[in-house]
Amino acid sequence: MFCDLGDIQIHYERYGKGKPVVMIHGFTPDYRLMEGCMEPVFAGRDGYERIYLDLPGMGRTKGEEWIKGTDDMLDAVLRFIDAILPEQSFLLAGESYGGYLARGIVARIGERVDGLLTICSPIYAEHEKRILPEHTVLKRDDELIASLTQEEAMEFASIAVVQDQYTLDRMRKEITPGIMMADSAFLEKIQQNYAFSFPIDLTEPFVKPSLFLTGRQDAVVGYKDHWEILDQFPRASFAVLDRTGHNLQIEQPAVFKTLVDDWLSRADEAAD
Repeated sequence: MFCDLGDIQIHYERYGKGKPVVMIHGFTPDYRLMEGCMEPVFAGRDGYERIYLDLPGMGRTKGEEWIKGTDDMLDAVLRFIDAILPEQSFLLAGESYGGYLARGIVARIGERVDGLLTICSPIYAEHEKRILPEHTVLKRDDELIASLTQEEAMEFASIAVVQDQYTLDRMRKEITPGIMMADSAFLEKIQQNYAFSFPIDLTEPFVKPSLFLTGRQDAVVGYKDHWEILDQFPRASFAVLDRTGHNLQIEQPAVFKTLVDDWLSRADEAAD
């Protein structure tokens, strides 16, 4: 379905009834990234309305000319939330760039956010500011890698810490289709204005239950920068998971589900 905001139509999928949960994917994939990792969590929990959107220039949402950078991306997402959840509070989850946007949402309308989850998200948009580990491979199926095309093998090897059939199958299903649909010219423009033009560090602590998931081997956004925001989120769990890179939700699915379940339970308790 689409949400018509006048100057942009945002594609989204909506499942279930109950407490709204807005979920924002990373840069270049589409809503299937979040749907793939979050729906198994909600399969065992009733009472949630899950909302998965496609960001502008990704999935089925067109990248409109007026969107020049991340400030405008945030504006589009905030207007989308206002349109489909007028004056309602909600839980918020984002992966990578989606988590960066989620922190922008908290900075702008944090009073409506009842809980925050970020997955492998950058603290600093600027790559040169990030403290990053070197790319490391901890499990590799050489026979599998040899069976791939050169292009897929290079892409898989550049990101995956766990290079096995399970990881590849989920990437093919949840990540690659969105990447193939992305408007590369539009996204190149966004990358020129990737950082917010305003500070998103909070002057007042965000006291709702939160969860920051990071990968010990994540060479894209790292994990050490998260300690810089520790005091801004006094109700947050910060987890650094071994044996995972930037696709934490795929490479450590059982731990991911357990920690997200805990976050939802804490958010439920806080709402009582």
